[in-house]
Amino acid sequence: MSWKDTYQTWLDRKDLEPSLKRQLAAMKDEKEIEDAFYGPLSFGTAGMRGLMGPGINRMNVYTVRQATEGLAQFMDTLGDEIKQRGVAISYDSRHNSRLFAHDAARVLGAHNIKVYIYDNLRPTPELSFAVRYQHTYAGIMITASHNPKEYNGYKIYGEDGGQMPPKESDLMTSYIRKIDDIFDIKLADEQAMLNSGLETIMGEDVDAAYLENAKTVTINHELAKKYGKEMKFVFTPLCGTGRMLGERALRQAGFTNYEVEPFEGQPNGDFPGLEHPNPEFPEAFVRSEKLGKQVNADILIATDPDADRLGCAIRQPDGEYLLLTGNQIASIMLHYILEAHKQAGTLPANAAAVKSIVSTEFATKIAADYGVKMINVLTGFKWIADQIHQYETKHNHTFMFGFEESFGYLIKPFVRDKDAIQTLTLLAEVAAYYRSRNMTLYDGLQELFQKYGYFQEKTIANTYAGVEGPTKIKNLMKKFREEAPTHFAGQQVVVTEDFSNNTKTLADGTVEELGIPESNVLRYVLADGTWIAIRPSGTEPKLKYYIGTSADTLAGAKQKLADFEKALQEFAEA
Repeated sequence: MSWKDTYQTWLDRKDLEPSLKRQLAAMKDEKEIEDAFYGPLSFGTAGMRGLMGPGINRMNVYTVRQATEGLAQFMDTLGDEIKQRGVAISYDSRHNSRLFAHDAARVLGAHNIKVYIYDNLRPTPELSFAVRYQHTYAGIMITASHNPKEYNGYKIYGEDGGQMPPKESDLMTSYIRKIDDIFDIKLADEQAMLNSGLETIMGEDVDAAYLENAKTVTINHELAKKYGKEMKFVFTPLCGTGRMLGERALRQAGFTNYEVEPFEGQPNGDFPGLEHPNPEFPEAFVRSEKLGKQVNADILIATDPDADRLGCAIRQPDGEYLLLTGNQIASIMLHYILEAHKQAGTLPANAAAVKSIVSTEFATKIAADYGVKMINVLTGFKWIADQIHQYETKHNHTFMFGFEESFGYLIKPFVRDKDAIQTLTLLAEVAAYYRSRNMTLYDGLQELFQKYGYFQEKTIANTYAGVEGPTKIKNLMKKFREEAPTHFAGQQVVVTEDFSNNTKTLADGTVEELGIPESNVLRYVLADGTWIAIRPSGTEPKLKYYIGTSADTLAGAKQKLADFEKALQEFAEA
């Protein structure tokens, strides 16, 4: 069926959901219509994410029902015991998130699958926690994370609380693609589900259990207690889910001298003034920076709308705020965790930290200084969750910390995804630690640079939207593989890692196995220790470039970063 036929099918539906019917009638641009109907919304190991609106390539009640029907049919094959364990569901503050969550519940109910759903919006990490707490087989989180207001998404979780592993996700996808009629999916009556016990509403019971576990995040309770009442900071949940749980976690840890940005402290799917409600970007801190200067705050902390990512800005000596990168935040926290445990005599001999292959070597150098092993895994927090599972079953390492450069961190494994609530509490403790030494977080970062070197990293995300987007991304990855660059900015490529075929090729032609799951990623290590990585995004039509380098001075590291970025773009565009 062509996209025009699919479009006509939607036009002909007399029972189409009213708001979608109005949007469909208003669509006049042929390119926009083609993009909405040319093919189904991509469903990968992280689920699906896209613009909201009518069409099979959009987030709407029909595509959400289709995805959930695929999960339900897959669970049907696993037997009644799995179906009775059920599925946990949560959702964020975006438009339609609550609707999508309850529609998913109704689809599951039609298959007699037990549902646990939150009474109101909750962060993604609490969904991960709920899967483990309720012992469900799967979890669904309705969120588009830090994307603009026009987007929504559907994240799928496995029984360990991590994002669903590739094998199960692929099976689920196969069932999704077999559904012939997206409009003919049965829905149960939710009140009947509640009456029969097929649906359970979660709320304070799970919140309290999560917060009890969150007490273990604090390492030095006396430090938090002493400095938590005097250290001033600003917290903004960016109109999302982070406020309720975040404030409770802070207060129970002893941090009470903070201000919540009042406008962004309220959930709002329009994210007013936040084109990208993303703590990676300086514009996400405009309001909190203004408040921070008014109250003389040491640090500004922001969580994204589903509260799995966290960013911060720290006050510099001149009173202005410096936005830290995800790599810098992770390195500062890892150093504190290891130093605090060392001082307390509680650093395990088999301690290990975990990071993605596109994250900083700054943290690796810090870990090595404490005799801690750093494990590199593929991008995607499910791979960090997989390492934690291995440690728990093999008892070969003790998990200390996990992170990705994209502002995602995990301190304690009672959650198996990145957790901004945990991070909020620990980062406040780190700031208190430096205050106890008459230092700010800015001073602390400079101290680490002076000890370990000036590390600088950059992520470049090039968007290729529309029908031609996937082809452009595929051709660029093909170019890098077939033309095999040997130098960037005058530095020789000494190692080429191709994760698509699990090979590590040295400059002399020697080929070794990487020993890591296959993925469409290329990574180059240069003679001066700089590394470059290239990968397509798993959830958006983007090709991502990563650069990591270091030097003896900050200016030197920044110049190297600029040189390598220029060389990388020149190769890609040649």
